[in-house]
Amino acid sequence: MTSIMQERLTAVRQKLTEWDIDALLITNANNYRWLSGFTGSACTLLISDEQALLGTDFRYWEQAQQQAPDYELVKMGRGEEYATVHDMAAMADAKKIGVEGNHITVNQFRTLQEKEESLTWVPLDETVEGMRLIKTTAELEKIRAAATITDWAMAQVNQLAKIGMSEKALAWELEKAMRERGAEGMAFEVIVASGPNAALAHHRPSERRLQAGDSIVVDMGAKLDGYHSDLTRSFHMGTEPDEKFWFVYNLVLKAQKNALQNMKAGQKGQEIDALARDIIAEAGHKADFGHSLGHGVGLEIHENPSLSWINEKEIPAGCVVTVEPGVYLSGWGGVRIEDLVVLGEDGVEFLSHCPKNPLVPLS
Repeated sequence: MTSIMQERLTAVRQKLTEWDIDALLITNANNYRWLSGFTGSACTLLISDEQALLGTDFRYWEQAQQQAPDYELVKMGRGEEYATVHDMAAMADAKKIGVEGNHITVNQFRTLQEKEESLTWVPLDETVEGMRLIKTTAELEKIRAAATITDWAMAQVNQLAKIGMSEKALAWELEKAMRERGAEGMAFEVIVASGPNAALAHHRPSERRLQAGDSIVVDMGAKLDGYHSDLTRSFHMGTEPDEKFWFVYNLVLKAQKNALQNMKAGQKGQEIDALARDIIAEAGHKADFGHSLGHGVGLEIHENPSLSWINEKEIPAGCVVTVEPGVYLSGWGGVRIEDLVVLGEDGVEFLSHCPKNPLVPLS
């Protein structure tokens, strides 16, 4: 058994008593990948004190043998998923089984209860997600590699962006740049928001053409070996921005710098959020910063922990998080600046290193 999977299985087994269950059923793709290494789209794990079972169908049988050697495989016929779960429970001698409450649907849960009346099903919240918070060295290497690809592509914006170019066209050039550098996919659809569209925090690229004087928000990330990166830079079309752009840009930059310089492990999510939010609020733009300061990044582009004003939990060392304050002004545009960091006991380690150069030459 591989050491990392042994450690993860042990971590789950140590929680079974606390959760008051005989076994844990895992169906979420990110969670079963993290626990087994299996990347196929059809998979059910059942983990008990003595058993580590992986159910999958014919399409993925050989793949599962290669990727998940630590698990005993169970054949799962198409349309026979519930029967297979029953067989797996019998193999593990499990009567009380925990399920992922955040990922199973109401109908799926009801079906389990109806089809398997001899078993007790217990919905649990954030079972594996809590274990995924702190990243291993191997995970950090993958995220760092994805961030390096994203850095390189983002650094091309100052040369790629041209007057008359559509948001969609610029987004496509950036996606191509990341794929050409080795990205297996995008962490999410590349965001290019120009002019008034930049006031929309999650604008989808449109046919709007870049114009002189536009503020432009570019938010993107590469996906590599299953892990994600996330980076945002804001730009100005032209090398002579007006006072309003510089005011908003420097305000957001100041807020981000304060957070990055003062955040550390052990602080609550809301305390870290306040490091940036208070500066923006003091400048009179509290209402123009409507999202949280940041979020975790890993196998998912948005995962725990949350750097939010409502998160009262302390953030442990080893988490990968974004730090992305923004100010959005309806009818004008917006500015968001985001970096990806590892949270440590004494501060942060940067995973993103793209320069912050907002000026785009017009020629």
